[in-house]
Amino acid sequence: MVYVLVGSKNPVKLAAVQEAFGKYFYEVKVEGVSISSSVQEQPIGLQTYEGARNRVQELYKYACEQGRRADYYVGLEGGIEQRHERWFSFGCMCIMNHDNKMYYGLTPHVELPEIVVSELLNGGELGPVMDKMVGEHNIKQNQGTIGILSKGVMNRTQLYVSGLVMALVPFVNEELYKKK
Repeated sequence: MVYVLVGSKNPVKLAAVQEAFGKYFYEVKVEGVSISSSVQEQPIGLQTYEGARNRVQELYKYACEQGRRADYYVGLEGGIEQRHERWFSFGCMCIMNHDNKMYYGLTPHVELPEIVVSELLNGGELGPVMDKMVGEHNIKQNQGTIGILSKGVMNRTQLYVSGLVMALVPFVNEELYKKK
């Protein structure tokens, strides 16, 4: 059995980790722990990568303090970044194994409406901003912004699975990723 610790208790993130690891491993046990990302509530640009990495590092410390050992430690962070004068939402996934090898994966990026970007750049966080705009509650633990913007064609779990698979690629192709 593969044991995976995740730096979040968000059910969407846990389901995405379960599904992504299940594509490569027969039996997977996923456990979530609330871990701070130590970045601002709405990460921008490289803060998104830092947040995912910080979650992994803090999760590893937590596990060591508890006398626990996982096969993999996972940090997921949703952020925004500007590319070509447009703003995009994306997820960054950082995975570290018990040998301290660490790799990243990214989700597809979705362009954000200007009205949303304006709110985010004025201190808002994507989930609550979208909740307010569409009159729903806690979409980040359900379909996510991608569910709203794609009209239900894709949800946040599916989006995050894609990024997690990308982060797992080096682990399942170790011979190609060995350092010389």
